[in-house]
Amino acid sequence: MLQSHDTRARDYAALEDADLVALVRDGDRQAFRHIMRRSNQRLFRVARGVLNNDDEAEDVVQEAYVHAYEKLATFRGEASLLTWLTRIVLNEAYGRVRRRHPTVDIEQVETAQAEGGRVLAFPSRFGSEDPAAAAAREQMRRLLERAVDELPEPFRIVFVLREIEECTVEETAASLELRPETVKTRLYRARRLLRASLHDSLATSLGDAFPFLGPRCDRVTETVMQRLEGRPPLPPAA
Repeated sequence: MLQSHDTRARDYAALEDADLVALVRDGDRQAFRHIMRRSNQRLFRVARGVLNNDDEAEDVVQEAYVHAYEKLATFRGEASLLTWLTRIVLNEAYGRVRRRHPTVDIEQVETAQAEGGRVLAFPSRFGSEDPAAAAAREQMRRLLERAVDELPEPFRIVFVLREIEECTVEETAASLELRPETVKTRLYRARRLLRASLHDSLATSLGDAFPFLGPRCDRVTETVMQRLEGRPPLPPAA
């Protein structure tokens, strides 16, 4: 383990998590700064997945970091540092939820869920985009974020970890202290709920899709009329 207090030429980014933890324990707070930078996005997304609020999620992550710093001596490396931090964030986030209102049993949520899920496919990748396409993609991103926000929390947090953070089933199960089979089931149900939600959100807009009005309509009409010029008139109807 690294023990030197000289931080002037230290390349924190190149260090393993265990080395950063050792440095923090040895009194190097700059090492903790790099732990936070390494973990911020995942932990914010996890907190927001529980709380559905940017400001509260940020507060939770800050509180969790303080608790993690104070408890760093208890980190044994049995799970990854990020998994350990995730659990602290989840404990803080769920504590806030419990203080706001009683929890709803997950079985009640699952029982209430409709059996039939409607499927609406979206492209997973985008090529080079013009400004209109980029704006459409941004609109789709906001629509998806709203749909994720509306998921029941047990499904939402699994979706965030598996699909957005791209955690493995095993890592998600370890972070949430669930069985892998439960993670798979909740992800499946989250996907079905999202498809149904997105379908409902977009259904009212389908009639406006692929508009053929304005300049494009004028251009096609004029082009056809020019091509018809000089042609003989049609024969009279019989």
